[in-house]
Amino acid sequence: MSDATGRGIVEIAGVRAGRGRPLYIIAGPCVLEAADEMLAVAEALAGVCGELGLGYCFKSSYTKDNRTSGASYRGPGLEDGLRLLERIGREVGVPVLTDIHHPQEAAPVAEVAEILQIPAFMCRQSSLLEAAGATGRVVNVKKGQFLAPQDMGHVVDKLRAAGCGRVTLTERGAFFGYRDLVVDYRSVAVMRQLGVPVVFDATHSVQTPGSTGTTTGGRPELIPLLARCGLAAGADILFLEVHPEPARALSDSGSQLPLEAFAGLVRDLAAWRNLYLEQEDRS
Repeated sequence: MSDATGRGIVEIAGVRAGRGRPLYIIAGPCVLEAADEMLAVAEALAGVCGELGLGYCFKSSYTKDNRTSGASYRGPGLEDGLRLLERIGREVGVPVLTDIHHPQEAAPVAEVAEILQIPAFMCRQSSLLEAAGATGRVVNVKKGQFLAPQDMGHVVDKLRAAGCGRVTLTERGAFFGYRDLVVDYRSVAVMRQLGVPVVFDATHSVQTPGSTGTTTGGRPELIPLLARCGLAAGADILFLEVHPEPARALSDSGSQLPLEAFAGLVRDLAAWRNLYLEQEDRS
């Protein structure tokens, strides 16, 4: 979907996000944990975004399939996870986003989630894309760490062929040798040319995959820097994994943003986005 000037726009639960629009935030814990804590996090994040006048979608996964170790926590599973996501969306009054890993998950997840997310390692899986695209929901696809941004055009084509009119693409870093990632901000500009909003994932981009031996580590102190760079490059939507105490998070403990840091960072980044929009209007 594009606006009158052909710039990519998507509507997310009644809020228009994308080119020329204020910053939109997707944020939440990596994976669903205790229900009361997840509700409290969603309320806190939604409250900050509401005060700043920003659109917001709660993010968390009912299952994480890409684990370093077989002993790692994977989440509550489809049935219990969707029940909790539905409760969060209803009680907090926000749309929700969650990952899907198998085509048969698309339909039941679409009954609860406003945005279906395709994990980076699965971004070329045609049957998964087709199932997600057929639901009528927004589909956010994370660009694979191994994939050139130009090749995401094939992903967009697959989704559109399946009937999906609301697509977003996410930059989350590319492999840089072993156990490290680097962000090529040119990919934001390349994916913008596909006519869809671009999401910048500022937390997965600081990961150091498998660096602890049994889990993925990270450099969370770099999250603000990378987020500013992503917005300066033209990203329309910001993705952040946020946890009250990242050190005890059951997944991605090495790369999540502390909840207490969320408000200040997002306030600064909303202003950063506005500066970008002013510059874009003058160009």
